[in-house]
Amino acid sequence: MATMKANTLIRPGQLNMRDVDRPEPGPEDVLIRVRAVGLCGSDIHYYEHGKIGPYVVKEPIILGHEVAGEIVEIGDAVTHLSIGQRVAVEPGRTCGTCRFCKSGRYNLCKEVSFLATPPYDGAFCEYIAVRHDLVFPVSDSISDETAALIEPFSVGLHAVERGRVAAGETVVIMGMGPIGMMSAMAAKLAGATTIIGVDLEESRLLAAKDMGVTHTVLLGQEEVDHKVAEITGGTGADVAIETAGNGAAFASAVAAVSRGGRVVLVGLPPTETAELNVSHVVDNELDILGVFRYRNTYAKAVALIEAHQLNFDPIVTGRFLLEETEAAFNQALVDKANTIKLVIYPKKPASV
Repeated sequence: MATMKANTLIRPGQLNMRDVDRPEPGPEDVLIRVRAVGLCGSDIHYYEHGKIGPYVVKEPIILGHEVAGEIVEIGDAVTHLSIGQRVAVEPGRTCGTCRFCKSGRYNLCKEVSFLATPPYDGAFCEYIAVRHDLVFPVSDSISDETAALIEPFSVGLHAVERGRVAAGETVVIMGMGPIGMMSAMAAKLAGATTIIGVDLEESRLLAAKDMGVTHTVLLGQEEVDHKVAEITGGTGADVAIETAGNGAAFASAVAAVSRGGRVVLVGLPPTETAELNVSHVVDNELDILGVFRYRNTYAKAVALIEAHQLNFDPIVTGRFLLEETEAAFNQALVDKANTIKLVIYPKKPASV
């Protein structure tokens, strides 16, 4: 069997380059040569702690699920794709038969196998095999890096859709990490005219302005509720999207929206519970909406990127080769203030 290089998580805090078996595509699969992979917060969490909730790393695992590449082999049953096509990969393979899959809410399928979620390997390697319906061709106008970042962009698109963001509305986003910034870009595309970004780091707020944010709130120097009231003339935001993943940000999101507003929860806090002012929610008839990954976003994302010539460069703060993956993880852990999104390349491109 042919082999490939993979940078594998052996135990928390330790990655090793290994030669592993190259995957063999089944009849409904394509084999993809990996060209770019984004480093996600979940990858960092597995690297640092070895688990996320019930998902525990028990055996060596290849991380990385924000992936783009080139088709090099096609299964016998695949007729609509061709060798040489550049593609973005949706990383969650669902059953296709449960009531959630049948109704279009396949992100809620309980039988999903998701790249880089134990026990399934991811894409910090040279090749991956993917079912044909999870592969989305991209044009030459979309770079490998942008194609890989369709995955976090999809989270932002789904958050904005869940929040029913409409033209002319005001959106406040808690946390200007990659998901917060992608949510800002998605809100702008949905027609939001005022987009308020909230973060502790001034450098992130500066980058966020290139991603659609129109106003910023620097935590530690400004109060969210006062600043949002000032920007909105006292009415509050129509929608708040919480991507920071902590209880204080959740409370700020609930307080920031107007009567009848919508609060969208994307970030996962370190504890399973957070305080909620139920009287405030009921009295103001607020909608509180959870977001789990995304659904039916990839084709839309490709079309939006092409139509609007979207540029994700402002959030990319570092590029590394496959053998440098551990250095990328350590940078993300040590230099959080200056690190937004890092991208891993199995083969050195001109930009690295």
